[in-house]
Amino acid sequence: MIKHLKMNKLYIKTQQVMVLFTVLILVSCGDNAKATDQNSQGQTPSETLQEAMLSAQQFNALGMEIDSLQKRNLQGFITANGRLEVPPQNEAVVTSVFGANVSKILVIEGEEIKAGQILAYISHPNLIQKQTDYLNAYHQYNLQKKEFARQKKLYQAGVGSGETFQRAESALNHSQSTMLGLESQLRLLHLTPQSIQQGEIAQRIPVVSPISGAVHKVNVKTAQFVEAQNPMFEIVNVDHVHADLLVYEKDASKVMQGQQVRFTVESSPGEELEAKIISVGKTFESDPKAIHVHAEIDQKPQGLIPGMYLQGRIIIDSTMAIALPETAIAKQGDTFVVFTAEREGEAWSFKPVEIVPGITTGSWTKLEFLNPVEPNTKFAYNNAYYLMAEMNKGEAEHHH
Repeated sequence: MIKHLKMNKLYIKTQQVMVLFTVLILVSCGDNAKATDQNSQGQTPSETLQEAMLSAQQFNALGMEIDSLQKRNLQGFITANGRLEVPPQNEAVVTSVFGANVSKILVIEGEEIKAGQILAYISHPNLIQKQTDYLNAYHQYNLQKKEFARQKKLYQAGVGSGETFQRAESALNHSQSTMLGLESQLRLLHLTPQSIQQGEIAQRIPVVSPISGAVHKVNVKTAQFVEAQNPMFEIVNVDHVHADLLVYEKDASKVMQGQQVRFTVESSPGEELEAKIISVGKTFESDPKAIHVHAEIDQKPQGLIPGMYLQGRIIIDSTMAIALPETAIAKQGDTFVVFTAEREGEAWSFKPVEIVPGITTGSWTKLEFLNPVEPNTKFAYNNAYYLMAEMNKGEAEHHH
């Protein structure tokens, strides 16, 4: 009986110890969880992600670029798209002043031509009649000139009447006006009156270009009848091609003559061209509501064609500021960071520093640090997202 009571007491004590041990474990786990939760609250990424370590081999394989902070010339800008255009005086639509048939075409689209060069020949019986009319008017004028001289001599000698002299003078003036009018028409047709006076009647007349440039369009075919003033050829001179940008209403007040423009065209997306604003429109387009801004291109490359679409930036201000390449900046959530770089033996240590990014010019972005940075601190100039991934991996392994 005594032995049985001792066994019961031992069992009860054992049960009490086990309960106490269980309570201690639960309290300890609760404290650890609470501490972990408290530590995670209020931490920034730069506090949570302590550092990324790269071996010398990793450093070289990634081509890491390390340097101290430097100031750069950063420019504020507004974006504006548009097209390449030429001034009105550098475009021409060539027409015939006379309805006629196309007898010969001498140019093709894209061909370079000079001002005054013959583009085609046209012919028609009416053109021959126009030359005949001029030749008759020329002979009539010469006849009236002789008659006027004769009547003048008689009048001055007192033999002829004044009325006859005046009629001769009037007939001379009339024949001269008729001849000069026809002569002007012939010159518009690019015919030489002196040749016609010698009896040389042209069977066809030339159609010439009024400007130098390139043939943009040929709108006629051989033997086709062309009405007067119908477009036959379109000529474009691209020597003065310029950027025509559309600036929206909200940015119109920021644009002025003389500002610099940087732009790219679709045919050469990697090549940035420069221009200077030469004029700013004074009226708004209705759809979209924007003004036209014209900029003269510096050092025009070959191959710029009117109508090409362009994407541009109008520089409105510039400032010297601390900047790093875009490849040096990483974003996690709403936080932007860059990385300090410090050598530790053969390895490299990279630690995040929170920043507020500003304007970007080219590939450089202005930085504002939330906390002061020691002078001569080295920073990573590239591979920011790789460093961020390395830190995240290291943090995950630490918690694991």
